[in-house]
Amino acid sequence: MDIVNIKKLAKELNISTSTISRAFNGSHDINKDTKERILAFAKEHNFLPNHYASNLRDKKTKTLAVIIPEIANDFFSQAINGIEEVARKKGFYILLYRTDDVFEKEVSFVNYLNNGKVDGILMSVSGEANDHNYLRQLESKNIPVVFFDRVYEDIDAAKVTTNDYESSFDATEHLLQTGCRRVAYLVVNKNISIGHVRMQGYMDALKKHNVPFDDELVIDCSNDEKVNYKILTKVLQEIKPDGIFSSVERLAFATYYVCNDLGIDIPKQLKMISFSSLGIAPLLSPALSTITQPAYEMGIKAANLLFEALEQKAASNHKRHIVLKSKLFIRRSSAGE
Repeated sequence: MDIVNIKKLAKELNISTSTISRAFNGSHDINKDTKERILAFAKEHNFLPNHYASNLRDKKTKTLAVIIPEIANDFFSQAINGIEEVARKKGFYILLYRTDDVFEKEVSFVNYLNNGKVDGILMSVSGEANDHNYLRQLESKNIPVVFFDRVYEDIDAAKVTTNDYESSFDATEHLLQTGCRRVAYLVVNKNISIGHVRMQGYMDALKKHNVPFDDELVIDCSNDEKVNYKILTKVLQEIKPDGIFSSVERLAFATYYVCNDLGIDIPKQLKMISFSSLGIAPLLSPALSTITQPAYEMGIKAANLLFEALEQKAASNHKRHIVLKSKLFIRRSSAGE
């Protein structure tokens, strides 16, 4: 064959063009031997399917955007794995966009994607500003959005979150039950919805145990490691909490570094618990107590909601809010003496 295309491939193999297409899209609904024969024949004749051309004919990109605050976080890594698994089975690709919690980056990415670059968007928000019209414009372009973990309450979109209030309440109560009375709450951005919810759980646990809320113990941190090191060093030397509840995984690790350098013993002098999906948390010294979110499942649920919207299986899909349960793992970092 001089020029190979799907039609000629189908003719040579005596197979329909739709079967050829499903073989290249990784579909599981065709015979394994048939699929292998198609791919082997295509390889022998140096044929690659024109993925983008076929998508343009269908007016579909077969691509999803995933917008997240950070990548160097085990939670988001697991969530992306869940999203990618669902997308791959549907024959879709994913593009990752990292905002670094910078609102301007988030707006820029969404505006770029608003021009038909993707079929749908999965998003964990940066959480700044009150004007979210850039997201509302997606609706006019029929580009569905599904939020996961961090959401905007004023945007009418499907959401997948965890029981952050209950988890934060239970984590704070655990520290209080071990004898802590000055529990510091570490947060990067308390203005986002998830920050509000987690802080409310913290405050309500204090109230239940008749421990006065002290605004000095709510520690606003940063995305910069060096800045966090300085902030936490000052907190541990001057404010001197006896417990730490970290709403973000990396702040727990920063606290470990500072405690090591200052000679503060965890858990004898400072008890600690953190939101974290890190698999090696039990191997830290001491083993870190964690609130572990079902990140992989969140990714799968969010992707499935997005495909429901794309396939228009649920007319009220945009109103759906799935809440998954996190697990509290008590380890040595917060153990009672």
